[in-house]
Amino acid sequence: MSKTVQISSPKQFDDLLKSSKIVVTDFYADWCGPCKTIAPVYEQLSASLSRPNHITFVKVNVDTQKEIAAKHDITAMPTFMIFNQGQAVEKIKGADPRKLQAAVKKLAAEAEGGSSGFGASGSGSGWRTGDLPRGYSDVTDQVDLKGLELLNSDSEFGGVRILVDQSKPTGLQKGKAAAGKDKDWVESDTDEQLMLFMPFQSTLKVHTLQITSLPPPAEDDEEVPMRPKTVQIYINRPHILGFEEADDIPSTQAITLSEKDWDSTGTATLSLRFVKFQNVTSLVLFIVDGDGEGERVRVDRIRVIGETGEKRDPGKLEKVGDDHD
Repeated sequence: MSKTVQISSPKQFDDLLKSSKIVVTDFYADWCGPCKTIAPVYEQLSASLSRPNHITFVKVNVDTQKEIAAKHDITAMPTFMIFNQGQAVEKIKGADPRKLQAAVKKLAAEAEGGSSGFGASGSGSGWRTGDLPRGYSDVTDQVDLKGLELLNSDSEFGGVRILVDQSKPTGLQKGKAAAGKDKDWVESDTDEQLMLFMPFQSTLKVHTLQITSLPPPAEDDEEVPMRPKTVQIYINRPHILGFEEADDIPSTQAITLSEKDWDSTGTATLSLRFVKFQNVTSLVLFIVDGDGEGERVRVDRIRVIGETGEKRDPGKLEKVGDDHD
């Protein structure tokens, strides 16, 4: 997964403006309180939306890169600027996470050639088919990436963070687009069970979950991983459950998937009993078994659809600092 780029020279910044279609820039200072407050939000956006040579997130320290700050008329911290094909198209002053998220996601959606499923009801998610439930949006970006945990996964495949990535799975790409790419999915290891812990940055109302699973066609004697069949969901657990522990705790909801539940993108929609998922701070997904006789289960992506509520650790954002000389 791409990481935020720390700018160390004007040339590096200029080169990125030329090589990446969209460049999202965080102008900050080490002494700036609001900069530190909003930094985790920026890093979350970077982790979920960065695309090599397409969408790049960078940070510019105004004290060490005064030439860049002066060129773009940066007078207060934090200031966020979005560049599209080298041209500034958005400038946001202050630590306003909602305004920052809305601006970045809107442009990212346009860059993907259509809606990315963020923020607006009725929109798809690029490679996904179908509309979101009316009145709800993709809230997968509220997953606390640092707290994600996955039990019984094979280390030869992608890490847990790939599950909540917004990128199109290589399983849906063909030819050169998929050739040589890393294994951007998860497979179980010793048996078909997987246990995923997803904590959230905000308290959510979760309406729907989507699981994408793209096992390849069977070839000769090669064992093909299975799609999930039985999924048990637990809410507001403080940590991941052990497999034996999950057997002793009633799930909030259990769902059994069948072949007809998987659409053309290999995605199954899990409709939740919404009344039970009103104040959710974390989810545990226990994939109990697969849809066949194999020993491995494959999961490519997971998507959370609902409403975002209050931050889990609410605190007043400081106002924008004094103008920087």
